[in-house]
Formats: sequence, structure tokens, C-alpha cells
Amino acid sequence: MRKHNLRLILFICSVASLSGVILGYDASVISGVIEPLSEHLALSPWESGWAVSNVILGCVIGAWGVGYISDRIGRKSTLIITAVLFVISAIGSALATSLTDFVIYRLIGGFAVGMASAITPLYIAEVSPKDWRGRMLGLQQMLMVGGQVTVYVVNYLIARGMPHEWIVSSGWRWMLASGIVPCVLFLLLVPFMPESPRWLALKGKTERARQVLTQLSNAQHADRLLQEIIASSKDEAAQASQGGILRDPRTRYILLIGCAIAILQQISGINILLYYAPSLLQNITSSTQSSLFQSIFLGLALLAGVAVCLSTIDRFGRTPLLRWGALGCALCLVFTSWAFITQAEGLLPVTGLVAFILIFGLSWSLGAWLLISEIFPNRMRAVAMGYAFSSMYVANFIVTQSFPMMNRSEVLMTHFHGAFPLMLCALGCLVAFWFVRRFLPETRGVSLEHIEPLMLSKSRRFAATAQQTVEQPASPEWANTK
Repeated sequence: MRKHNLRLILFICSVASLSGVILGYDASVISGVIEPLSEHLALSPWESGWAVSNVILGCVIGAWGVGYISDRIGRKSTLIITAVLFVISAIGSALATSLTDFVIYRLIGGFAVGMASAITPLYIAEVSPKDWRGRMLGLQQMLMVGGQVTVYVVNYLIARGMPHEWIVSSGWRWMLASGIVPCVLFLLLVPFMPESPRWLALKGKTERARQVLTQLSNAQHADRLLQEIIASSKDEAAQASQGGILRDPRTRYILLIGCAIAILQQISGINILLYYAPSLLQNITSSTQSSLFQSIFLGLALLAGVAVCLSTIDRFGRTPLLRWGALGCALCLVFTSWAFITQAEGLLPVTGLVAFILIFGLSWSLGAWLLISEIFPNRMRAVAMGYAFSSMYVANFIVTQSFPMMNRSEVLMTHFHGAFPLMLCALGCLVAFWFVRRFLPETRGVSLEHIEPLMLSKSRRFAATAQQTVEQPASPEWANTK
């Protein structure tokens, strides 16, 4: 008897992960757009930052509300809504004639990004076997980074050989419009996905949940896992609401940990490179096309890092990669800051940035998203992930709004030559190193229904409560098969 139908699981996780392509595309297309857009609309440094960071406000709203939406209409329907919003955003922003028009359509795209960034890993975590969960979520990260690399190449190809005047007048519009392609592909394939069996079980649709679980594994495993899901969620009505999560000290503690992971991922500075790579690289090169070309190598480094992490995170665990990844990122940022301050010539600055991106891909790019998707109990997962990703985008907004002002500050440029933002991010990476060591348990190979006691046991305050949980009679063997 088969243990899992890995072919079907891989197919539906691949389709769900196509939203990652859209996420990566939407997040990074602005890197090639912002400079010609700023020139086309004569934007001030503050307005340039707003043109980039406004999307994050939409992300906050989308991520905050997606838990309630997906709990009511289902994970699959929510994914379809995000794809439609992406299409509207791509068309509208490409045709924008003013900063106001551009911001409105980018906000719509941000709303879709916020929803997709939370619902996609949630869906994948809920349909994946525990021993494959890291790799399945890694697939989404691979496609997300693949979307980023693709858009770097597309932006470069659109701009290559074209006069600067055309890039400023029309080229940035074609960059934005190219995002329609992955959106349409996703819309065509998503109807073939089943609904999340855990959502079906939580809604009392046990027969449909059993059918999906049977398709994913076998009838015996489906029956046993269904019993476990129902048992772990028996107090859902009391705690799945926003008020219930915040009132219960156990769920409030886990929620704070999840939000902290999301914030620490952002203050590492990754989105400075994803959103502003050409702008940052123009500190060391005077050519727009050269900076666009060098951005491709940053994307390839991130793709390579995630690819390696995909094959190691279910073997070596989450916390070692996050801990040493944070330290490695800090060292790379310090090295790059030194290269900027001393105005080192050649490939030294680019080498530091590529090394940072590579190490981030090996650790926090996948690790943070994976932990956020698996540390929350069933009864609160959708709502709590919305909170966590909202926190991520608030931090993202602060980082992306402040970078153009720091990067164009005459005082900071005179003294640091573009290195000041990188130095701040290095400090953030050191904080992340301490946080992982102090608060995060290892979740590798643990079923979703058994992670909560691990989370609580890491805190001295909840050690007694967790110990009581552990001392209860051991779960039967089948409880750890998912």
C-alpha cells in the first residue's frame, strides 16, 4: 500500500507554487521600472520611495485579511482571486499616466501579493506530508525566485540596445505588462487543484476531506489523519477568531514568534536588493543597462541558494540554517559596506552582494516562510499567518520607503558612499542570529498537529504547560505519518 501519492502532491503543489512566480515577478519588476518611471514623472526621492513602497500597504491589508477570507471561501478560491487581482494590477500600472494612477494599481497588486504570500504556503503545508513539507514549500520559493530572475532578464532584454529616451517613455510600461503572462498561466491551471483537506475538515465537510486525503495517500492513512485533524481543532470555535488568538497566552506567544520571524527576514535587507538592485548598483556603475545586467547575477545567486536549501532543509533542519545564515548575511553586508565606503573598484562590491544573496537563499528565503507556515496550530493557522505576513510587509514598507532617502542623502553618501543602509541591515542580521538561537525549536519531521508543544517548550514561561502536554500518553504511531 502506498504511503503517499507523491506524483499528485507534486502536481498540485507545483500549480499552487505558480503563484510564487507571480509574487517574484511582481516584487522585482519594479527594480527596472523605478528609475525610468521617476524620470518620466519627475518624481522626488520621497515620491520614488512611495512609488515602490505603496505596494507594501496593499500587502499588509491583503495578508491581514486573507486568513478570514480563506477560512470562509476556501484556500483554492482565494488563490483564484489573487490571480485575477494580479492581472488587473499589471494592466493598470502599465497604462498609468500619473503617479496617482500608478499607485492605485500597484496597491491592488500589493493586496494580491499579501494574499498570495500567506495563502500559498498555507495551502502547500496543509496538503504536504511532514517529511516532504520543506521541499514542497521550497518549490514555491524556487518558483518565486525563478520569477525574480525572469523579470531581471526580461527588464534587461527590453532595455538592451534601446535609447534611454524610449526606456523612460515606454520601456517601463512593457516591463510591467509582461507580468500578465504568468498570471494567465496560473488561472488556467488552478481549477485542477483540490481544496485543502484540513480546511474541509475544519468546516465539517469530513467526507470531502476524506476523499482528498485518500487521493493524497491511502484510505487507512486518510481515516487516521482525519481523526487527528478534528481532535487537534476541537477548540477552534473558541480560539480561531482574532480575539480568541490574542486572549489565549499560548497562541499569543506563538503568534509573536511568527511575527518576529517575518520582521527579521525583512530587516536583513533582502528587499533593498530585490526592489532597488539597479539603483544600488548605480553607486558603483554609471550605466543603467550595466546595472540591469548585474541585477541578473543577484537573482541567479538567490535561485542557486534556494535550490541548495530545497535539498537540505528537510535533512539538516530549519534552525541551523537560519542561525548560521543570519551570521553569514551579516558578514557579507559588513564586507560590502567596507567596499562601498572605500570605493573599491572592480567586482568587490558586487561579490559581497552576490554572496549575501546566496547565503540568504540558503537560509532565510525558504526557512522563514516555512516556519511561518508550520508553527501555528490548525485552529489559528490561516488567521495567524495573516498577522505574520502583515508584520512582514510593515517591516518591508519601512525598509523600502526609507532606502531611497538614505541612498540619495548627500550627507550619508558623502560619508558612507551608499553603505549606510547595508550597515543597518547587518545589525538586523545579528539580531536574527540571537533570536533564532533563543526562541525557535527544530520542527523538522514533526507533524503540524504536534508542533505547538515544541513552540511552548522553548519559552521558560510556557515550559510547565508544555511539559504537561508532553507527559500525556504518547500518540499512536499513525499520528506522526503526516
